[in-house]
Amino acid sequence: MKEIERLLGVSRSTVSLWVRDIPLTAAQRSALVRRNPIYNGQFKGAAVNAERGRKRRLAYQERGRMRAKEADALYIAGCMLYWAEGVADEQFRVTWYLFADHESRQREIEGFWLATLGLERTCLCKSVVNRYSKYSKKKRKNKLRCGTCRIAVHSTEIVQTIYGSIQELASFDRPEWLDLPP
Repeated sequence: MKEIERLLGVSRSTVSLWVRDIPLTAAQRSALVRRNPIYNGQFKGAAVNAERGRKRRLAYQERGRMRAKEADALYIAGCMLYWAEGVADEQFRVTWYLFADHESRQREIEGFWLATLGLERTCLCKSVVNRYSKYSKKKRKNKLRCGTCRIAVHSTEIVQTIYGSIQELASFDRPEWLDLPP
């Protein structure tokens, strides 16, 4: 990736996006190992970390299955609503979606949403500002006084526990859920 980055004069993240879905043949892997002796160690380390994470997600799902077997009605209802009750504030991530005419009021808008949600500034992610195209004629100006926001729970444990509970309650298995990002 470094070589492609240097040759083409693009960022490493751009190269990463270009090559991330390209499977390598055994010959290509051998060539990489010859050019970079630590590659093999990096590759093995990534595989070990991936397996460790998968085992952790599986344990969370098993915990969810056990909780579902207890048949607590409130817990079951919470799972069906994609439960987030009792989540610590620092596990929430909030992203703002603003229009260009909001930019001068960004801090005020963030304050509005944080107060409405009862969250601290530590939950903020970088805002996304939608610029008007030259063709829009700013037709949407002042339509959404405070833009919109997206709230996400940033906890693999909570998400995988819920996935395990849902599978138990609905009597099905979805192994692919173990590989979903939090």
